[in-house]
Amino acid sequence: MSYKDKKVITIGVVSELTGLSERKIRYYEERKLLFPERSKGGTRKYSFLDVERLVDIANKMEDGMQTFEIRKMEQKALRKQEVRERMLRGQLNAAFNIRK
Repeated sequence: MSYKDKKVITIGVVSELTGLSERKIRYYEERKLLFPERSKGGTRKYSFLDVERLVDIANKMEDGMQTFEIRKMEQKALRKQEVRERMLRGQLNAAFNIRK
């Protein structure tokens, strides 16, 4: 796991890094665009990748996109990535004659 994946940043720090209000960050979570972890005490914890994602989301919103459009785009990109990974695994299995 990369340091960028680790969920260690609090919402206050994320707000400072992105310029987004804590309320806006929570809104993006409600709209299923972001999935922070929670500490035992219930504190939201974000990763550096989450921070980058928030900036991207904010830019798209500024360009006039709606949250459901952003979510659809991200789901489509994820499906494409999954297909690519399956194809690559298949090619590697075929190249090395690996049978399941």
